Amino acid sequence: MNLLNIYVLCFCFVLAASELLGPESRRRLSKQKEVDDKDDETVENERAVDAEDVKKTLETINNDVYAGYKFLDNVVKNRRQLKVEELNPNEAVISEKELEEMELALKWLQSKIKPESALLQLEARLESEPEKLDEDPQELLNKLPELPEEETELSPELKEAKEIYDDAVKKLERRSPDLLGSILQIKRAAEYGYAPAKIKLAWSYLFGEGVEHDIMKAKITFETLAEEGNADAHAGLGFLYATGIGVPVSQGRALIHYMIGALGDSDFAQMALAYRYWSGATLPSSCPKALELYMKVASKVAGSVTLSGGPAIQRTRLADEAESGGALDSDLIEYYQLLAEKGDVQAQVGLGQLHFQGGRGVTLDISKARHYFSQAAKTGNAVANAFLGKIYLEGGDGIKADNETALRYFRKAAELNNPVGQSGLGIMYLQGRGVPKDTATAFKYFAMAANQGWVEGQLHLGFMYFGGIGVRRDFKQANKYFSLASQSGHVLALYHLGQLHAQGLGVLRSCTTAVELFKNVCERGRWSARLMRAHATWRARDADSAFLQYLALAERGLELAQTNAAYLLDEGEVQLFGPEERWRRALQLWGRGAAQGHAPARVKLGDYHYYGQGTPQDLEAAAHHYRIASEHLHSAQATFNLGYMHERGLGLARDAHLAKRCYDLAADASPDARLPAALASARLAAAAALTSLAESPLAVIFLSGESPLLSNWDLYLITALAGALGLVVYLRRPAAA
Repeated sequence: MNLLNIYVLCFCFVLAASELLGPESRRRLSKQKEVDDKDDETVENERAVDAEDVKKTLETINNDVYAGYKFLDNVVKNRRQLKVEELNPNEAVISEKELEEMELALKWLQSKIKPESALLQLEARLESEPEKLDEDPQELLNKLPELPEEETELSPELKEAKEIYDDAVKKLERRSPDLLGSILQIKRAAEYGYAPAKIKLAWSYLFGEGVEHDIMKAKITFETLAEEGNADAHAGLGFLYATGIGVPVSQGRALIHYMIGALGDSDFAQMALAYRYWSGATLPSSCPKALELYMKVASKVAGSVTLSGGPAIQRTRLADEAESGGALDSDLIEYYQLLAEKGDVQAQVGLGQLHFQGGRGVTLDISKARHYFSQAAKTGNAVANAFLGKIYLEGGDGIKADNETALRYFRKAAELNNPVGQSGLGIMYLQGRGVPKDTATAFKYFAMAANQGWVEGQLHLGFMYFGGIGVRRDFKQANKYFSLASQSGHVLALYHLGQLHAQGLGVLRSCTTAVELFKNVCERGRWSARLMRAHATWRARDADSAFLQYLALAERGLELAQTNAAYLLDEGEVQLFGPEERWRRALQLWGRGAAQGHAPARVKLGDYHYYGQGTPQDLEAAAHHYRIASEHLHSAQATFNLGYMHERGLGLARDAHLAKRCYDLAADASPDARLPAALASARLAAAAALTSLAESPLAVIFLSGESPLLSNWDLYLITALAGALGLVVYLRRPAAA
């Protein structure tokens, strides 16, 4: 009985677990098979698509490798062909060893180029059958596939790190006084493995900004990330090798890292390469290549700038500040705050503008700006009303944008004929914010503001003529108004003016002018705030950190940074190098600043050659630099120095008349030079009087000792009186007309 029960239970279990197969079951199985077949076909198609994408990606990478190969090949060939006298004497020349390193890199890149490369095939076709090429080579290059943008999904940990990093960078860009807190946030994000935070932290270690000064930590971070293909890390390594900070100087390696970084869209690398192409520093000069690189960076800068132009950047020249003693900004601000509390309207407006744009030691703070403007607006001040309109139009920092409030303040200001208010009304009518869109009315208000010289009115008129908005498109008129706005240094005006010159719209096409304009735009990017941080570091008596910050900006091509770094070396404040190395580095930086038209830097070049600092003494070279500074840059100091060299016959023909002429020109060029020029001219007059006296027959008798009437002391007295007489005659001469 028990065995029977077991059989029954097993039979029931089999029935429960099995499925009866009938006509419907077969139909379902057939449908399932069709679905499985379609899925297999879809998978095969997806594999084919993936294979095609991979093929295109590899081809694009191959082309990039080939482009890098050709770049280095051209550099090596050009440097081997250039004669020594064609190179800039103030620049470091690439040595044979560095050329060999670059050639090794060439061989490695050449080994990575696949034979099926489209660029390689194009070059072979051009060399073998140039006459049979039925298509423009540039068109063939344009048809090459682009590298697909890689969109990687960040992990939750990296997302958190990105939020921390973005918040810290926002604080730094607003010049928050909590520098240590911001760096600690960046350090946390770097610990999570977020690459941009690691790069930022590496630069902080390099500058000693918020963390200990540790160049080796920065170098190791750059090297680690560069191995992973990080473009900004390659730019950092390029800076180290170009300047010899933490590593031996190697311009060849620097160029390789800059090139890779530029291909990876690093703005630092692109600016550094563009500056070298523009100035001919360690690379053959090439305006088209400089233009291409500067345009890439300028487009990023212009895309991040608001119509107001962004925060103000205070550009302090250390030599001028040291000479004037330096203004105490904190004392001035406290004085204005005291006046503002007592109801002084001008002080309230001034403080409001300082907080609205930042600068002069004042943190950008829209809430404080609104507070001061509101106090001044109660008295009916037109400027205060206009800026309140701008605050409510743009919003930000916890202030919600409000079109109605902005319109009310703009109208109050415009009724008082304020150009800021008129321009604000123009923007609202142009964009239809709070009012019906009306381009004709917008044009009218912009024209009223532009006629009073307001930069935003000029800028928007340029936009309207450039794009044909509400008016007939007219590139000449656009060029006119962009030129007017660019005189105030507005980034967007400079950028669009550069586009006009680069494309020859409304003006003659000029690569040189376009490069200078785009270079100006690039130097006003967010990194230019580093000028203020470097100056604050110098004021805090940390010259080494200030020097490294200025040096990083100098690699980007900023003349102010180059001359400030040179000044710190010249004054002996930097302790990173020995005396001889310090003079050589200062000479190179003064040379780069002089090449950009800075007159005191050109005079310094003359001084270094005159005294033999950082270079062998060469009086003729010193006179050459002084002459450039005098004739082209109108430097009174250089003109005075030329007069002295003519007077003494040092490197120039000895000529008292030319010396006198130089002293007079120096006095005319600068009021500060009048007293030294007067004394030097008096010395010339005294020397001429003594020479004339020595050549007279009476002097011969005196000097021979045959005069029974005069002793030696009498002769000395006559000589002194003659010199004094020459001085009196000169000082009483009539002033030049």
